Amino acid sequence: MADTRRGGRALVVGLGIAGIATALRLRQIGWEPVLVERAAGRRSNGYFIMLFGTGVASARRLGVLDAIGDRSNNGLTSYEVDRAGRRRPGMSPANLPGAPRQLLRGDVERGLFSALPDDVEIRYSTVPTHLAQDAIGAEVTLHDSAAGTSVTERFDLVVGADGMRSTVRRLAFGPEEFLHPLNYMIGATVLDGPVEGFAQNEGLVLAEPGRSVWTFPFSDHAPGLLFSYRTSDIDAEFSRPPIESIRAAFGPQPAGPLLEELMVRFEQAPEVLFDSVHQVRMPRWHRGRVVLMGDAAWCLTLYSGMGASSGIAGGELLGTMLQRHGADLPAALRAWEAQMRPFIGYQQDNILSMRRLFTPDDRREQLLRTGMLRLMRAPGIGKAMGRIMAKDMRAKNADVAAA
Repeated sequence: MADTRRGGRALVVGLGIAGIATALRLRQIGWEPVLVERAAGRRSNGYFIMLFGTGVASARRLGVLDAIGDRSNNGLTSYEVDRAGRRRPGMSPANLPGAPRQLLRGDVERGLFSALPDDVEIRYSTVPTHLAQDAIGAEVTLHDSAAGTSVTERFDLVVGADGMRSTVRRLAFGPEEFLHPLNYMIGATVLDGPVEGFAQNEGLVLAEPGRSVWTFPFSDHAPGLLFSYRTSDIDAEFSRPPIESIRAAFGPQPAGPLLEELMVRFEQAPEVLFDSVHQVRMPRWHRGRVVLMGDAAWCLTLYSGMGASSGIAGGELLGTMLQRHGADLPAALRAWEAQMRPFIGYQQDNILSMRRLFTPDDRREQLLRTGMLRLMRAPGIGKAMGRIMAKDMRAKNADVAAA
């Protein structure tokens, strides 16, 4: 890429999907991004995600779609199961309208990272500890935990892409709590092989009132595993090892062979994600020369399936608005937020219906979910249900970052 730098200097905090996409787009329009990441190195792990049309369109314009790839094909299928191992046809994510790509999070991060020019500076083991703004820039103190040193530097723009518990959000927007708990927990990992009795291209869903377990198949990889369950005490879930909390949530009934296998394999997995489910809701996502991106700004949750897509689209659109408005940074940030907010608002408002699909809250929701799945398989009715879902899915496939 030719050196066309003519923009400002931007600090991008967070080396996840939203952060890398933002840094890539900023570099493409001539800015000088500096990426900082709390971890000591780039993460190699990743769990099941879907990339909908929103993310596909932005990834294509960023030039990374081929590098991200696609682990789905028409042969992927899924079954609804119970603890006794009985199975019936289920709904596969591969059959959703728009045919979202089924991927591992690491696929998206690697694809984006591979497109970053070599001259983009990346600092690991580094976090912001202080942030101050004036009329012409932002002054940020960065602490390197590996070296035990701190340095204060000036930037024209600060992008907080550091997740739902964002440090940048706290420094720039104060101590107000923008996290809104859904009172659910998730435990996720990637298995090292198919589930016993299931082929590599077959997934499963065991959904009960207040709890569920899913495996997500890939065409060329062992499946992803997800536990999801309701809780009335989030702090208590973190007070013990994850597998103990998961076992308690799925008790006291006997697990049965299938569920027991999944619990054992989660416990033995070398890397797992165990966390509470929150949305981030804020009246605005930018303040002065600081802007929040991805989960730090809106956290659509795993249930929405839109975290990766919205993070890529948000980063691409930010660069487009900065390019369009030139030196007028406030106008660029206002225009960016005005275009993103209706899209994100719809996704956040729709989270309840998506959560019901993943994990029915109670017996009533379980019956409604079961009935919906049966209707989708019924001749004639299934087509009508498909049209209804297609209407809802159009928002997930909207090209929100289109210029």
